[in-house]
Amino acid sequence: MSKTEAFIEEIQKGYTFKGDYIALGGAMHNEQTFADAQIKIPLKTLNRHGLIAGATGTGKTKTLQVLAENLSNKGIPVLLMDLKGDLSGIAQPSPGHSKIDERHKKIGIPFHASGFPVEVLTLSEQKGTRLRATVSEFGPVLLSRILNVTETQAGILAIIFKYCDDNKLPLLDLNDLKKALQYATGEGKEEIQKEYGSISKTSTGSIIRKIIEIEQQGGDLFFGERSFEIDDLLRQDDEGRGYVNIIRLTDIQDKPKLFSTFMLSLLAEIYSTMPEQGDSDRPELVLFLDEAHLIFNQASSALLDQIENIVKLIRSKGVGLYFVTQNPTDVPDGVLGQLGLKIQHALRAFTAKDRKAIKLTAENYPISKFYDTAEVLTSLGIGEALVSALDEKGRPTPLAQTMLRAPMSRMDILSENELKELVETSALAKKYNETIDKESAYEMLNEKIAKAEAATAKEVAKAEREKLNKKNTSKRSTSKRSSSNGTQKAIIKVLTSATFIRGALGILNKMMR
Repeated sequence: MSKTEAFIEEIQKGYTFKGDYIALGGAMHNEQTFADAQIKIPLKTLNRHGLIAGATGTGKTKTLQVLAENLSNKGIPVLLMDLKGDLSGIAQPSPGHSKIDERHKKIGIPFHASGFPVEVLTLSEQKGTRLRATVSEFGPVLLSRILNVTETQAGILAIIFKYCDDNKLPLLDLNDLKKALQYATGEGKEEIQKEYGSISKTSTGSIIRKIIEIEQQGGDLFFGERSFEIDDLLRQDDEGRGYVNIIRLTDIQDKPKLFSTFMLSLLAEIYSTMPEQGDSDRPELVLFLDEAHLIFNQASSALLDQIENIVKLIRSKGVGLYFVTQNPTDVPDGVLGQLGLKIQHALRAFTAKDRKAIKLTAENYPISKFYDTAEVLTSLGIGEALVSALDEKGRPTPLAQTMLRAPMSRMDILSENELKELVETSALAKKYNETIDKESAYEMLNEKIAKAEAATAKEVAKAEREKLNKKNTSKRSTSKRSSSNGTQKAIIKVLTSATFIRGALGILNKMMR
């Protein structure tokens, strides 16, 4: 048996499955592509998470697009993070091209141009269905990790949440939370200290400054109502195809706090909402996190721990997470070790640091008797990648250099009119784009403070009136006494005057005669 025959046999054996699968492309060896050695990914292991990595311009986004399309065709909903704005074209069919036909002939997979059901979502004021979550849904633990507060400050947040729960004060947006913190060390200090313990004004000030930092990155748009329901990500169209939900993030690339806040919120909500699936034959939802380094670069150690825990646990809910980034080293080791599917596009070795990164990347893949992995990593063409997956029993498949299939949809963005039409016809946009500003902690605490101030003002006014009345009574009494004393003094003065005495004596003398 020749080396080529041995290669084809190994690929066929390693990538043949009993259950349903997605075909990615054809295996390559010595610059030759084999249509009878197709690379397939079993649906059963797609909840084991994955990585799509490679230098800029090597085809990562198109690979993501291919996976999203094929998952949709299998009835599996997808959620994509679109940071560069080049994924909305999935809604329209590919115009086709002779190079696409040539590629598909090589890999032995028929090409069918097709558009897919798409829902455009947004965290900001861009066109799309608005994504929001309330502060209460985050809870004090998750919020503490996002804000990267101290242990003492985390305890204060827990007290604030407890106080608001006990007093039925809804924490919906960041204004509610800031107001509750201010109230705890202001007008409500005695009330809260009596029931929950003392709170330092310095600590609440530090927490408020961290909240303002998130606000400045657009968090005030994200926190609030109406909260997005996870079930709305799990829809299928009339043909049974899963919806491709695209979150437009082109305007928050420079806002990593908001991005990581949203991502952690979403993962936590999915984990808490979706039921346990056990060992199912297909995932319920697949998430692709493009530019994944934005999640990890500025995350605190506590936040990284939280992400790692969710990655470990969320697969039991039938959810697959796929990180898309330039270099596998962008993803923490604790997360990287949880990833089953790895699609590695070309890496460039311009510096000693690049060469070191390539060596480390090569060590993360199964050893192959057909490839020098480190060498292949620098020689891959556009639309080619090294692929390593898991078979239906969870074992790594043979490492395969792969010529990937082309996207069936448009490899370009939607026009403004196309995007506008997509949003205007969306049932979700009608549901979530309505602004709701119902009474919450901010208004309730302001009302409570106003009532307390009114009561205090009333007491002060009453005291002032009583003081004034007392003063007036005292003046009248003093005036009476003064008048009486004056009369008495006048009478005494008259009685004791020399004229009065001489007159009285004269009258007595006359009487005695």
